[in-house]
Amino acid sequence: MDSGSLQLGAMAIGLLGGLSIFLYGLDLVTSTLKDVAGERMQQLLARLTTNRFKGAFAGAFTTAIIQSSSVTTVLTVGFVAAGLMNLRQSVGVIMGAGIGTTITAQIIAFNITKYALIAVTAGFLAYFVSRSDRLRRHGLLVLGLGFVFFGMNLMGEATDPLRDYPPFIELLRDMDEPLLAVLVSAGFTALIQSSSATTGVIIVLASQGLITLEQGIALVFGANIGTSVTCVLASLGKSREAVQTALIHVSFNVLGVLLWFGFIDEVAQLIRVVSPAEAGLSGAERLAAETPRQIANAHTLFNVGNTLIFIWFVGAFVALVTWLVPPRPVPDRGVVSPKYLDPMLLDTSAMALDRARLELGRLAEQVLPTVEAGPRVAMHGSSDEIRMLAQRHEGIDALHDAIVGYLGELSVRKLTASDSERLQDYMSIAGYLESIGDTLARNFVHAGRERLRHHVHVSDGTNAVIERLADKVRWAVGGAAHAVAEDDPKIALEVIRAKGEINALVDNAERHLTARLVAPAPHRLETYRLETELTENLKRAYYFAKRIAKAVIVDGREPRAATAAT
Repeated sequence: MDSGSLQLGAMAIGLLGGLSIFLYGLDLVTSTLKDVAGERMQQLLARLTTNRFKGAFAGAFTTAIIQSSSVTTVLTVGFVAAGLMNLRQSVGVIMGAGIGTTITAQIIAFNITKYALIAVTAGFLAYFVSRSDRLRRHGLLVLGLGFVFFGMNLMGEATDPLRDYPPFIELLRDMDEPLLAVLVSAGFTALIQSSSATTGVIIVLASQGLITLEQGIALVFGANIGTSVTCVLASLGKSREAVQTALIHVSFNVLGVLLWFGFIDEVAQLIRVVSPAEAGLSGAERLAAETPRQIANAHTLFNVGNTLIFIWFVGAFVALVTWLVPPRPVPDRGVVSPKYLDPMLLDTSAMALDRARLELGRLAEQVLPTVEAGPRVAMHGSSDEIRMLAQRHEGIDALHDAIVGYLGELSVRKLTASDSERLQDYMSIAGYLESIGDTLARNFVHAGRERLRHHVHVSDGTNAVIERLADKVRWAVGGAAHAVAEDDPKIALEVIRAKGEINALVDNAERHLTARLVAPAPHRLETYRLETELTENLKRAYYFAKRIAKAVIVDGREPRAATAAT
């Protein structure tokens, strides 16, 4: 192998190695920020979407903090699917997410790669020496930033010889054609799944004096299109709301590029005016000193400008994606599928746990009809009603299994102590809800079938006694379900405090049934078995509801001792 080939191989290794370290550092920064601030950013998104401008601010701020427009978009899809945000409100958030991504480019444009190893060392020491979880997370953040800039430094050193490499210079001359630059950049971004990484590579090339500002702007345009491809891939196989949200992202970025594409030279002139200049330099040296900052500013101008222009056409975006992907009712096949369990959020524990909580609310919705109708069906229902009650439990099992599977996948991720405890609480809640559905459906169905087989008749007096108990148990299970879905410790505490009243109703029912045992009525023993079975299962349902309420209060960060004696 000749020296030229060897040098080209070394450059390729240096460039790919630097890019790998850069991507790893960027992923480390993103994942750490999501762990530190993910839940608060999610709450911000949920609250600041009452109009398009607040939504744009929320999207920009959230993406700037967690450094991932993909996560912001996934959260937005989840809110739309949950009914917490409509498609119109999501448009502003998606536009704002584009602004948030420019923060990375602005940071990278500062020429601080010479301090990269200092950040790596400091971050490493903070992570491996400290025993504080908070300090360790901040150490990971600094370590990730160090890797970002160290990777850029390696890419810069690797590309330095390309200044005098004729084939590469010819390739850059071809890049004077803006359309080619856009297509190459879009393809590269779609391949590595990160517009921030593409922007980093563009800025590295600019820092070596290898590309002009005009070329850099065209490449930035391509990166914005490429990142929307990632969003489309993430929406495949998801709900229609997810596809519509992805199409809003695509149409916003593509229309933005089409709007600016014919004015690249004018944009470059404006950016040169507003960006700092290096008057003492000339030629390639001046290009290398000025262009990185100019490209970062062009990136910001592009995204901010697009938002300011297109935010007035939110209705048009909604109409377009609704026309492309019209909503259609999904036929009810009796299969209950998970709605909120998005695998993309598994690497962000706080957000994944919140999705699991919402799905637990849906599981509770499946259980509640069994609690509400079960006693009546057992005491008075027809054979068809008993059969329908038995079939309902299949949906409960399917949703329970999906939630437990999702939490199981999350459990193998690296979790904080509080998230790990919260995961265990949600596992328990899923089990309690499934137990309520299983206990009541199975036993009420059995009691109903035995009633029909033995021609048992429940007296009006007994019916009134059991219904009073059933009403209170229905309230308790419904309250526990509400406490889970809304993360409401107040209603959970009310459910726990109902223990005395429930026990009093159970005692009253048992006394009544004992007195009725000697009543002169046909099938007295079979009737007594049916009535006591109903009473015991209602009491057991309340036990599980109380356990759910305790888990909610513990998850609400109240001391476990506060509920242990209740």
